[in-house]
Amino acid sequence: MSKIILEFDSFEEAEDARTALDGYKWKLAIYDLDQQLRKTTKYGESVLNHTKATDLEIEIAEKYREKLREILDDYNLTLND
Repeated sequence: MSKIILEFDSFEEAEDARTALDGYKWKLAIYDLDQQLRKTTKYGESVLNHTKATDLEIEIAEKYREKLREILDDYNLTLND
């Protein structure tokens, strides 16, 4: 099994250490957001009140999912791994 060691030398680098350790949580949070938007685009469920989404809300959710994937792609990240 592989091992990865992260070293941080000072108290000032504590925030960098926390960011490195929380990376998976950030991925899960973005995945959850994407899934909420997917409920709107695929099933027509409103994010606002869990009723039927309007056509405008569905269109906006589609655009936000596209933008989210564009941003992830810019950082060479994916939600599918």
